[in-house]
Amino acid sequence: MTTRADQPQPALNLRHAVAIIVGIVIGAGIFKSPSLVAQFSGSASAMMWAWLLGGAISLLGALCYAELAAAWPHAGGDYHFLLRAYGRRVAFLFAWARFSVITTGSIALLGFVFGDYMSALLPLGTEHSSAIWGALALVVLTWLNLRGLQASASTQSWLTLAEVLGLVLVIVAALWLSSGNGSGGGDLRVVESVQTAGSGSSMWGLAMVFVLLTYGGWNEAAYLSAEMRGSRKRMLHALVISIGLITLLYVGVNWAYLSGLGLAGMAESQAVAADLLARAFGPAGQWVMALMVAVAAITSMNATMIVGARTNFAVGRDWSALAFLGRWQQARGVPSVALYAQSICALLLIVLGDHMRSGFQTMVDFTAPVFWLFFLLSTLALIVLRVREPHAERPFHVPFYPVVPLLFAGVCGYMLWSSLAYVRTGALVGVGVLALGAALLWWLERVSRTH
Repeated sequence: MTTRADQPQPALNLRHAVAIIVGIVIGAGIFKSPSLVAQFSGSASAMMWAWLLGGAISLLGALCYAELAAAWPHAGGDYHFLLRAYGRRVAFLFAWARFSVITTGSIALLGFVFGDYMSALLPLGTEHSSAIWGALALVVLTWLNLRGLQASASTQSWLTLAEVLGLVLVIVAALWLSSGNGSGGGDLRVVESVQTAGSGSSMWGLAMVFVLLTYGGWNEAAYLSAEMRGSRKRMLHALVISIGLITLLYVGVNWAYLSGLGLAGMAESQAVAADLLARAFGPAGQWVMALMVAVAAITSMNATMIVGARTNFAVGRDWSALAFLGRWQQARGVPSVALYAQSICALLLIVLGDHMRSGFQTMVDFTAPVFWLFFLLSTLALIVLRVREPHAERPFHVPFYPVVPLLFAGVCGYMLWSSLAYVRTGALVGVGVLALGAALLWWLERVSRTH
């Protein structure tokens, strides 16, 4: 029998929620994607509009998720919304995809990013240095999260603050250069166009793919909805504040890149932030940049671990054969078994990635189509549940319904198509993983019938 004592309790304040959301979204992407966006935008103004539009699109999606999370706060997040809208099978396939690659793959990837940059700062003298650093980070963060939600959330607040200050430093570097200082010299004029990327609508659409990938992750806030203190509308506040802050930072940072390097310089750069800081502060700037990316990676890694384990917990509550995952350690406010399972899987992926880099890259590629497929279904669940449960209490209603959810669903559909179009091999791997999940689902249903 489930009691209140073995379920999530309201323990997070608004500051904790914002720190977790911002920490998930601002990862290594903002240090890499701007170069690609510059290549495909065609002009400086188009590039800046792309980053502003990315924030606006994210806000549309956040409004949809705010209604769902306010009406049905649950540790399962998307899983719970899909369960109510489409039933157990679709929800389980989402949980399987999330456990097998989407979340654990993201944790492993962030571990490698952290390891790559820590190896640059403190090399371990072995070709496995990156994997060792990543595994150590995973073990330490698992221990931290097992100590309790308050410990992991407080750590997240400090990590996110350091991450944001790092992005502010990028803006300061551009201001320093624009005032005639810096060690790199050179012409700081903005180049209005680049010839290598083209300026057609298809190329600008590809630029938006990378922009939205860099904004991705705010939807993870739904997994915290059952643990937010105060009114159910607090999740709306957390999402709006987070996306507003992220948009300001992203626009400011891209302005900094543009001011310091020009559009052509951005497009040609392999490490745009490192190039800017090196130009402003010399070799010391590159060292600071490596530390910034390492901090960003471990910040996103910790935040992803916090929200990721909650899907496994929710699945354990709904499937008797997986009940061991649904144990909630009330004294510390964590789903301990689900967290262990997540960390073990992520650690195995780090080991696999260390020995099979190309295979690991293919596995990573397939996360995009699978992610956008279920993102699309979660957005449409808002409309399905409006029809199916019209009298449910909704502390917040999406404005301009159904225009807003349909617009965001259209974006998700476009991103799904783009992912399939540009990542063909990965899409096949994704289908294979979902097929494996379908086989596991068939077995679970047989076990349930025998009981």
